[in-house]
Amino acid sequence: MGSLRILFLGTPAFAAEHLRALLAASGMEVVGVITQPDRPRGRGLKLAPPPVKELALAHGLAVRQTADLRGDADLFRWAQVLAPDFLVVVAFGAILPAAWLALPSVAPVNVHASLLPRWRGAAPIERALLAGDQETGVCVMKMVEELDAGPIYACARTPIRADDTGETLRARLAEMGARLLVETLPKIAAGLAPRPQEGTPTYAAKLKPQDREIAWTMQADAVDRLVRAFAPSPGARVRYRGDWLKVLAGHPEAAQGAPGEVLALDRAGVLVACAEGAYRLRIVQPAGKRAMEADAFARGARLCIGARWPAD
Repeated sequence: MGSLRILFLGTPAFAAEHLRALLAASGMEVVGVITQPDRPRGRGLKLAPPPVKELALAHGLAVRQTADLRGDADLFRWAQVLAPDFLVVVAFGAILPAAWLALPSVAPVNVHASLLPRWRGAAPIERALLAGDQETGVCVMKMVEELDAGPIYACARTPIRADDTGETLRARLAEMGARLLVETLPKIAAGLAPRPQEGTPTYAAKLKPQDREIAWTMQADAVDRLVRAFAPSPGARVRYRGDWLKVLAGHPEAAQGAPGEVLALDRAGVLVACAEGAYRLRIVQPAGKRAMEADAFARGARLCIGARWPAD
């Protein structure tokens, strides 16, 4: 067959990395792009296009935007006219109805940022970090109606490093996934059959604001995983005198005290006791202010050694 005709569905920067790889690959033609609507962004909350839309328009691609594919007959007819060989879905942000899954002549394909069946669902990268997983990866799978349950064409693995954050791990997985996608699509077109997922599924539930909250009754290692999972954005957070203080960087230490007790204040940061061990805050961001060194925050907040962390 000639060039593979691809209809791409995706929204954030993670998805844009995959679209970029498809555009650069030989033997592939991206015939259209579907992404989520523009959303308010930044302090001014001005409408801004998603990264996938920005990239698609820069390459002169036909772009359509929707928050829900169900019932959008005009969009479905537009997609039918494109006659895609593949539907490639990467972090699109909406469920695909059965009619859409049946649309491509070869297969509907999804790139998922976990080693399936572990962490099916919306937030696999953060959940892997929060759980303390030693390894994760990306899978290219055939889409089915059940969430992330389709058979697997190919996977790539990577260790989770002790200093990985949500940002660094997401960037690495995006690069891995894009490369794996470009390598795998021609194999699928040539007849590669997927294998069923093996093992007991776990689910990466959609993240809620409370998932980002630090409590000093947690173990220090758990606080560290939480901070890294949400760094640098949207940031883990802890209550301080009625406001949220974002904790953007730090590390656990082998020290003991009553949970919330300030054990040390110096240029290295603020050391706070946890249920087990202690956590050293290095970079924090008070509400409405810029990120700063934790010792500068401590001076302004008049923290002192031996004080208990004020939660209210």
